[in-house]
Amino acid sequence: MSDKNEKEAFYSRLKNELEKSTTWPSSYLYKFIVPTDDDKIKQIETIFDNTGAVINTKQSSNGKYTSISILIQMKDPDEVIKKYIEVSNVEGVISL
Repeated sequence: MSDKNEKEAFYSRLKNELEKSTTWPSSYLYKFIVPTDDDKIKQIETIFDNTGAVINTKQSSNGKYTSISILIQMKDPDEVIKKYIEVSNVEGVISL
């Protein structure tokens, strides 16, 4: 998402869906794919440091990409979106 308005619309829709589909606080599962690079993986892990998150990583069969699953207790949709925005600053990351 390159356009600021697109990003705002996306996060607004996400917040609306999370408010309708989930009772907060709740566990939330983030899934990201990042090129296999220890620095990029560490950047994402650092965003979730000291939060009680359970982080699992798995390399693709060819080793080119790493999937990162993060299970964490979140208080509301705004907190979920804040983490997505922080992670979006990691170069090459794909949020699922």
